[in-house]
Amino acid sequence: MGAPTSVDRLGPGDHACLTFTDEDERLDIVAAFVRDGLSAGHRVVCYTDSYAPSALSGRLADRGVEAQPYAAKGQLTLQPARMWLADGGFRPGRVLDELSGEIDRARRDGFAGLRVTADMGWAAQPVAGVEHLVTFEQKASELFAAAQVTAICQYDRQQFDAVTLASTTAAHSCAVAATVYHEDPILRICRQHSPAGIRVAGELDYTSLTVFGEALAEALRLDRHPHVNLAKLRFIDAAAAGVLVQAAATLAPGRSMTVLSRGLVRTVLTHVGGEDVEALRLWVAAGDS
Repeated sequence: MGAPTSVDRLGPGDHACLTFTDEDERLDIVAAFVRDGLSAGHRVVCYTDSYAPSALSGRLADRGVEAQPYAAKGQLTLQPARMWLADGGFRPGRVLDELSGEIDRARRDGFAGLRVTADMGWAAQPVAGVEHLVTFEQKASELFAAAQVTAICQYDRQQFDAVTLASTTAAHSCAVAATVYHEDPILRICRQHSPAGIRVAGELDYTSLTVFGEALAEALRLDRHPHVNLAKLRFIDAAAAGVLVQAAATLAPGRSMTVLSRGLVRTVLTHVGGEDVEALRLWVAAGDS
């Protein structure tokens, strides 16, 4: 398996493994995966474990993917992953039959393809039959490749041990992850897929202006209305805030930039003229004021 690919580069037959520690990043990738499938006219099935189906619908809506209209017409299904557990145990053959049924339904109903994503958190619990997990993933890869299904299995690194993660990852045809522009113990800058833009966490100052500017430049090139998610940014200095505000000021008429931030970060953006830039939309992160 090569280097992780971006979610927007997955194609028919890909059975990708998403290993994550950042919940926002996981949800961002899942939302983009669902959004792109719906836009392509595919049927999309999400097996959820960390959230009830209604809660996952809300998380998708927060990221610009309105689930209800698609669910109403049968294009999107959100259901508990624990439906895979029959009589309290995991039976790979039964789950593969379920997936084969979804493939048949998508074809019968005239959809252009099928996308499946599954939160595998249930497999970290003491479930009978979970020792067959790797074999199941291998068989699923064969099924998805033959039927040209695009799939992502989600594994939380904090729930699974290293040996299990290594063996399950190897059973997939590829890995998927966010594009990371910069990462060190203080600062992380990565691509955000839904809504499209970048996500910045940690502390950002003049020493990181080059990489921050490059990430912003790519967002401006790729996205008509880029989102800059600073909800997990603890500190920004005036120099970095100025780069952000100036980037928004260069947008052509009809374009806009939305920035989500908290407390001190919002204050600094305001002090360097953020509220005076017509194209810049400053939003307060949930739980902040």
